[in-house]
Amino acid sequence: MLVNGRWTEDWQPVQKADEDGRFVRQVSSFRDWITPDGSAGPAGGAGFMAETGRYRLYVALICPWASRTLIARKLKGIEDLIPVTAVNPALATQGWQFGGYAGADEDPLFGARHLHEIYTRADPAFTGRATVPVLWDTKRGVIVNNESADIVRMFDSAFEHLVPSDLRLYPEELASEIDALNPRIYDKLNNGVYKAGFASSQEAYEEAVAGVFDMLDELEEQLTDDFLFGDRLTETDIRTFVSLIRFDAAYYGLFKVNRRQIAEYPRLSAYMERFLRVPGVAETVNMDHIIRGYYAIERLNPARITPAAPAHIEQLMAKVA
Repeated sequence: MLVNGRWTEDWQPVQKADEDGRFVRQVSSFRDWITPDGSAGPAGGAGFMAETGRYRLYVALICPWASRTLIARKLKGIEDLIPVTAVNPALATQGWQFGGYAGADEDPLFGARHLHEIYTRADPAFTGRATVPVLWDTKRGVIVNNESADIVRMFDSAFEHLVPSDLRLYPEELASEIDALNPRIYDKLNNGVYKAGFASSQEAYEEAVAGVFDMLDELEEQLTDDFLFGDRLTETDIRTFVSLIRFDAAYYGLFKVNRRQIAEYPRLSAYMERFLRVPGVAETVNMDHIIRGYYAIERLNPARITPAAPAHIEQLMAKVA
């Protein structure tokens, strides 16, 4: 990680744990906002004006948080406004690195070798982990935001005057329901699989696994329509999908959330395929990066042997290609 702008130790995917062995995720550090006119965002931080070509999105295709932003970018049709740079799927000794693998890009702005160099360009004294996604402002030379939830909402609203869209990922009439369900999906599923995989006590592991499958059972019961809120695709569907698509291929085995696969949930399986068929979504999924990246985590897979994708996942991806 970086301490006062200097790399001080090899990257470790485990960020910290509480006294009971529960995984604790790092809080995002950059929380400014892009708005149509450059006014301050919802949290009152600095405002950045929405402009074509001004911003670049740094992502890892393995990462579910970064994939949220890629999907929102596709669904809102703003690909031409915001170019993307993808890092190597496997974490190196200095964290995320550029290039060196099929589907990974070199850094086009600075020729950086590692993502942490982008962080220190924004803040030479930065302390913390260099995580994805990163939304970079090429005009000011700073990181606007590195919180996926914020970036998804910016993409949903800030660029409407440049690329009008009928789709609203966070519609006002569903805001209260979205705000109620999002944190529960985050805690039990999105972050829950990580809490299971990186638990350092049996109690913490069992607690996390129970939460994961409680949430999957609840979602299976709720899915009586095309999406979680009827026929309206929202940001909550994006948050759910990015965990489902990684579950059988990575989380089930590596994170030991192995009570059931998503393939054993009829509604969730149909929902995952339905979401994959939404134009543009399948293009954001790189199963090779997902499997290679997760199984390169040395603590969980010391031999770094990479398994094949489950047959049903290969068949699904072939169907939607």
